[in-house]
Amino acid sequence: MTRHLPHQTERRFLVYAGTGTDLIFNRGVDLPGFASFPLVEDDAARPILVQQMRELIAVARNAGLGAILDTPTWMANRDRAATLGYDADRLETINRTAVAMMRQLRDETEADDVLLALCLGPARDPYGTADPLSVADARAYHQTQIAIARDEGIDLVNAYTFNQVKEAAGAVLAAADLDVPLALSLVVETDGCLHDGTPVEDAIAEIDDLSQGAAAYFMINCAHPSHFATALTGNPRLKGVVANASRCSHAELDNATTLDDGDPAELGAEVAELVQRFPDLRVLGGCCGTDMRHLEQMASQVTA
Repeated sequence: MTRHLPHQTERRFLVYAGTGTDLIFNRGVDLPGFASFPLVEDDAARPILVQQMRELIAVARNAGLGAILDTPTWMANRDRAATLGYDADRLETINRTAVAMMRQLRDETEADDVLLALCLGPARDPYGTADPLSVADARAYHQTQIAIARDEGIDLVNAYTFNQVKEAAGAVLAAADLDVPLALSLVVETDGCLHDGTPVEDAIAEIDDLSQGAAAYFMINCAHPSHFATALTGNPRLKGVVANASRCSHAELDNATTLDDGDPAELGAEVAELVQRFPDLRVLGGCCGTDMRHLEQMASQVTA
């Protein structure tokens, strides 16, 4: 079966990167350190992870959209897993199992517009104080996780919440080395810039320059549309927006004790407006604070 990726087709796709807050606040599942990958080892939790993606597929189908299934592996890399007590062998098993879970669901659909993506995150807390990785170090670092997922049958990598240009470029090159398409998703602040002040459009250009344009396409995630809508210029390399429910800054969200789920209908309208302004946007979805209500509003309003 030939599956076309978002940058290879006119079809639009729905994706759900807000699974963590949904698990905690809506489904009563504890996530140590906000990591969902430990649930892959939990017999009771695995069906919940699969159910989230089943619901995504249902919403997408109802609206005539494709779906991209992300593996629950955003923090399943060496540095971030080590703080939770996971060694390399155990982490490899988790990554393989996570891909296999979602591959089975993808294959059950027998649809060419349901894609499977390795969810890849930065090596460290994107807002931490550690020195950023160089391009070469990031290239070597991210190859490990991508190689495992490639062997298990993914369609692409969704590299989310990157805010350091050199690490992002290294991740892109790591995927290119392994002949795996990678969508690089940047996280921006309320002013539409990366954490270091780099405008998002400039960051895309810099990453493309450092990686010889090897990314399949770019996205923005973990930000509300009001944070970046005015910063966009219609860059054809930007193919997706995966939006937070809340208008709060990252600092405000980190300190919040309750879920700010915003207004699903309003969020759907704002995403639909972006797609109308920028027809090259092929991927839309929800990040922190969103649930199926938000995805349903995005899908219905974008396709109205």
